[in-house]
Amino acid sequence: MARKLLLTMFLGLVLMGGAARAEAATDFVAALETLIQHGNVLADAYQAEDGLTSSDAFSDLYFDDFEASGLENAIARRDGGRKAELEGRFSQLISLSAKGAAHLEVLSAWEHLRLGLMEEQAVFSAASGADSWWPSFSSAFLILLREGAEALLVVGALVAYVQRVGERKHMTMLYGAIFAAVVASFFTAWAIFTSVMGLDGRALEALEGLTMLLAAGVLLYVGHWLLSKREAERWQAYIHKHVDGAIESGSGLSLMAAVFLAVYREGAETVLFYQALIADHPDGGDAIISGFVLAAVVLGGLFVAIRILGLRLPLKLFFTVTAVTLGALAVVFVGKGVAELQVIRWVSATQWDGGFQVSWLGLFPTLESLGAQLAVLVILALGSCWPLLRRRAS
Repeated sequence: MARKLLLTMFLGLVLMGGAARAEAATDFVAALETLIQHGNVLADAYQAEDGLTSSDAFSDLYFDDFEASGLENAIARRDGGRKAELEGRFSQLISLSAKGAAHLEVLSAWEHLRLGLMEEQAVFSAASGADSWWPSFSSAFLILLREGAEALLVVGALVAYVQRVGERKHMTMLYGAIFAAVVASFFTAWAIFTSVMGLDGRALEALEGLTMLLAAGVLLYVGHWLLSKREAERWQAYIHKHVDGAIESGSGLSLMAAVFLAVYREGAETVLFYQALIADHPDGGDAIISGFVLAAVVLGGLFVAIRILGLRLPLKLFFTVTAVTLGALAVVFVGKGVAELQVIRWVSATQWDGGFQVSWLGLFPTLESLGAQLAVLVILALGSCWPLLRRRAS
């Protein structure tokens, strides 16, 4: 019942947000043409000795022509990986000009980005004459399924954990964290569009990036804590010692924080996508609701499956699998968080020519993002070995 109420409220909030943005659908083909023209002028005028000025101009090109026009959201709704790829190309262009790179190097980076934008232009042009029901339905379905998947893994694993250790009475706290995150997601999105909090594109990127990094840190802590309790005798000793205060303790609060941050970040982005989708397809309400409901049903089925699987796994295996899942998500979150901060130049972007991009894994071809993920992997390795080393020492 609580989950049904949560789903109903979430959809209602999204539709309210969409209604507040009832402007006409954006002509993305024309918006891309304008963006490309502006970019051509900036790339041709680039001078290495005045690289910071050009970097600011390229940054404005991203936020004013790519993001503010709705292009970023429109591409992300169809293909999150494609959006991340173009975002990475913008980051490279902004970083190269900030470093005062040679003119030919900057022109090459722009040409690479320009070709990608032209490909998107062709996609939007081909879709402009298509029937709107299926695009609306499929976009609504994929948005929730894609954005909800990462949050589902965190929530499902930790809910199964609470059930497994016999703290069912505290399930309300977990669902409360989910509810609070959904409400916070909506009001964050609402503030962005109404400018109540003065959030512009740069502030949004910073918020997303920092939230991802914070979530990664919390997941690392929770994962390490679970690994340290995976031995049955150690877990039983822990339960006997802390049976009345396990969830209320600092570790319990970390579980709530992990759930809140995972849902909040994905939820805020989901609300933004649905608001834009409704504005772009004002007559597609039935298709959008149908896609949303189907994705919610699929996610609900996966959630139940995770809970059942968690209850049936042996204790040690369950704790290990849960900890590894949270650790893997921490690696993904760090990669995505660094990528978000690279766009606003809080982190530099040094391209690795031999690298490759898998956006859903948070893998981007920059030394900074890969280095941050490697650091997390090292921390995970040390954390998994620490209980064994401590036990041998004793």
